[in-house]
Amino acid sequence: MSSKDISLLQTFAIASGATIAVLSALAMKYHDRPIFYEHPKDIPFKKGYPLLGDLPGILMNFSRLLDAETDSFEHLDALTMTSGALGIPTTIFTIDPQNVEYFLKTNFKNYIKGPQFDYALRELLGDGIFNSNGEHWKYQRKTASHIFNVKNFRDHFTDVFVEEMHIVCDQLLAKSAKGRTAIDFHDVMFKFTMDSFVFLGFGVKLNSLLKDEKVPFAESFDFLQRMAVRRFIDPFLPITLATEKVFKPWKMTSEQHLKVIDKFAEDVIQKRRREIAAGETHSDLLSRFMEATNENGERLDDIELRDTVLNFIIAGRDTTAQALSWLFYNLALQPRIERKMMQEISQHITDDIEKDSPGLYEVINKMPYIHAVFFETLRLYPSVPGNQKYAIQDDIWPDGTVVKAGTYISWSSYAQGRSTKVWGHNARDFYPERWLNEDNDLVRVSQGQWPVFHVGPRVCLGQNLATLEALVSVVMMLRRYKFSLAPSQDITYDISVTMPMKYGMKVFVEERN
Repeated sequence: MSSKDISLLQTFAIASGATIAVLSALAMKYHDRPIFYEHPKDIPFKKGYPLLGDLPGILMNFSRLLDAETDSFEHLDALTMTSGALGIPTTIFTIDPQNVEYFLKTNFKNYIKGPQFDYALRELLGDGIFNSNGEHWKYQRKTASHIFNVKNFRDHFTDVFVEEMHIVCDQLLAKSAKGRTAIDFHDVMFKFTMDSFVFLGFGVKLNSLLKDEKVPFAESFDFLQRMAVRRFIDPFLPITLATEKVFKPWKMTSEQHLKVIDKFAEDVIQKRRREIAAGETHSDLLSRFMEATNENGERLDDIELRDTVLNFIIAGRDTTAQALSWLFYNLALQPRIERKMMQEISQHITDDIEKDSPGLYEVINKMPYIHAVFFETLRLYPSVPGNQKYAIQDDIWPDGTVVKAGTYISWSSYAQGRSTKVWGHNARDFYPERWLNEDNDLVRVSQGQWPVFHVGPRVCLGQNLATLEALVSVVMMLRRYKFSLAPSQDITYDISVTMPMKYGMKVFVEERN
């Protein structure tokens, strides 16, 4: 071996030794958190791995991420905590009702949808109402509130849902009951709400309920939601996606899924512009927003219309389908709850009332137990299980937590609903009676304790309509059928922006006498 080779080996050995020494020193200092990360002071924190923090834990627990966060709050015996992960911005997590109400309502102006939220959801939601801030958001909300408050829109909303639910009951469920074959209830609910909300939003009949195959628009819509969540928690996602393009060229990319969504919206918008120019009138949201103006007093362009209506569809289609699926899952586990619901339904609903949309709306509003079941479903299975904001200025929360400007804050409705500190010893039990007082009237809790429809200025505009349509669907299905779970299936959630069932839910259907 030459002296030059020996010199190179010595240099390599010294460099390696120095690197190991530096890494060892850093690992000793940052033994429970990411490198160069300091935990916010006086906040309980979840310990992680040296130099990486909680990133390995997040990635290993990705499929049960909601429960992992719930477990962390329980383990720390805290309602507010922090957890550092390499590549993920500093975030404070809380399920404390007073904090949630404070930053979403009391000090609303200090907390916005931050850069990370925009990065994760822009390709799907654009500048729609869920992804925007300031005057742009305020104007969209004002316009949408006028539309949602119009009585004839509410009646049109109900008519569409009843019509689509008749297809569910009279064709799909009837066929399953007659053939005594299991049916994927979750899939049916997604098709039901997709057909309903695409018609309400775009005025287009998808008819996915009558098709065995998946609708490309719906498939791409779901993919982009799952991708959005991965952007929040996986700093290596861009590398993963670039690698997949090379080694899995047959797999549809985010860009290709986005083209499916955009092409659908573009075709519908252009068609509607031609129809309106020809003197036709339509009552869907797209047509109503075409008559509106943006914050600059200008008519909405095609991109603004696309963003507006897609935000509406994600708000209505996913949340309603999932709430119905989780509700019927719990009814199958607790027949006593179904019996109590049937007693209330029998007392209030007749065939004539079911055919009268305005009358049905009024009657359902006077049925407390069915509301209690729906509220309990959303408590344990919130349609948006977690959310995030970004602090503009330094602040102090009601529990004393100091929040520095530029810090992300996150709250988990899922973990909050299961917290014994928030909901008592039976927090994890599905118990609708917690929502009723001794006089059988509904009990209201603070928005901070039950933020399933959000809190404060951003509270869900369609919460009353969403509740109405879910309960109309529940009433129509329970009046006609009994449902039981098919054996040997794993009912669990998938990780997405909302809370779908990962493998669906197979049920057997039986006609009710």
